[in-house]
Amino acid sequence: MKKIILLNGSPRKNFNTAQLLKEAQKGAESEGAETEYINLYDISFKGCLSCFACKRKGAITNCVCAVKDDLRPVLEKCINSDGIIMGSPVYFSYPTGIFRSFLERLLFPVHTYLVDKKNGGLKSLRPKVIPTGVIFTMNCPKEWMEKYNYPTILNDNVNILNHVFGYSEALYSCDTYQFTDYSKYDIDLFDEKHKAKVREEQFPKDLKDAYDLGKRIATIT
Repeated sequence: MKKIILLNGSPRKNFNTAQLLKEAQKGAESEGAETEYINLYDISFKGCLSCFACKRKGAITNCVCAVKDDLRPVLEKCINSDGIIMGSPVYFSYPTGIFRSFLERLLFPVHTYLVDKKNGGLKSLRPKVIPTGVIFTMNCPKEWMEKYNYPTILNDNVNILNHVFGYSEALYSCDTYQFTDYSKYDIDLFDEKHKAKVREEQFPKDLKDAYDLGKRIATIT
């Protein structure tokens, strides 16, 4: 049975990002995968400390960050999994800080500074292909996302995951609800009626796409 790890990089445990991740979880489970869902904001950890323990000659880290903190067991689960699906809202053009800190710790021990003379590029220490999927949610409409080059910025995360783990794809959910009751907040940039319409018409499609993403990640070998 395949094991798929899902990681929520949002501070909110039951809103847009979480809802999409939970649909992806259902999709993976529909293919018979065992899943585990983790909220990164529940874990106390920092990003890469530049100790370079994973880069020393003769180092044996088994592709897991050498820092022994609360994140280490999660990283061990990821490197021993058959797929990783992670999600984050987009804040000022980038995923959350905690999401980026997690990526630093996940990627660096598997990534190398060794040239792959046979295939080009740099070698990866991954024990096998571990397919990854990334769900990005954002308050801005799709046209704003494209105007401000979000795909280019966010796809940098996807590209390095693809290189290090052998496969990655992204799902973008735009123009999401930021509040459940807009009347409580000082905001006139977004129209609540428009947001409600997108929530009713587009978000269910995004949920379906997330479900399909989960199915794909669970079936890639």
